[in-house]
Amino acid sequence: MVFWEGYVSDEAMGTVAPVVVYWLYAGFYELLPHLGKYRLHTRKEEEEKNAVPFVSVVRGVLFQQLVQATVAKLLFLLTSTADASGTTIQPSVPVQLAQFIVAMLVMDTWQYFVHRFMHQNKFLYRHVHSQHHRLVVPYAIGALYNHPLEGLLLDTFGGAISFLVSGMTARTAVIFFCFAVIKTVDDHCGLWLPGNIFHIFFWNNSAYHDIHHQLQGTKYNYSQPFFANWDKLLGTHMPYDLLKRPEGGFEVRLKKD
Repeated sequence: MVFWEGYVSDEAMGTVAPVVVYWLYAGFYELLPHLGKYRLHTRKEEEEKNAVPFVSVVRGVLFQQLVQATVAKLLFLLTSTADASGTTIQPSVPVQLAQFIVAMLVMDTWQYFVHRFMHQNKFLYRHVHSQHHRLVVPYAIGALYNHPLEGLLLDTFGGAISFLVSGMTARTAVIFFCFAVIKTVDDHCGLWLPGNIFHIFFWNNSAYHDIHHQLQGTKYNYSQPFFANWDKLLGTHMPYDLLKRPEGGFEVRLKKD
């Protein structure tokens, strides 16, 4: 039993909820007070280094979400197992947990190799992936700011493949995709907040991903959004030191193994 049951279908919730959660969670970060003592970069760095205006970032994210919602709607329509009454039998909780973990691993695998290829292929980096790296200093609302082709290949297809391979129902997918959205936003928030649960359970976090956005770190830390396994296995993992700046906040500094 879920709170939306009887009001909206699982398929509709799976299409709309990730979009709503994105703007609520990213908006929460944007509305927080200054928090200079927790920032990984100063406001001045953000203004000087980022090469795209905020309005363009918002427009780019909204377009990607429109594409994602359209694909999700078609995917749920094609894979629905509801009976004549519209009821879908939900698997047991252990099975759903296993599907959740499988989906995480599949998404990580897909995104690592597509992401890495977009860096190694000069044409794709110059004309596609470099759009995301115009945000040298990432922030929450820019988490899904990508070239439309990258948004389709990396995020939309990655999500669809994770859903299909794991075999999860639309109801489980609501939770999975909302969680993936929250994790992705958190990785791009540009903050190192005390007690952040993602920093406790995941090596792949805001500092880890900040390395990748730094100009000297673009060939490292491709993994996203959950684990750092592929980076460590394939030699693209770049460890870092998290240092306090005298004027407040943190600096993520690369170091060699």
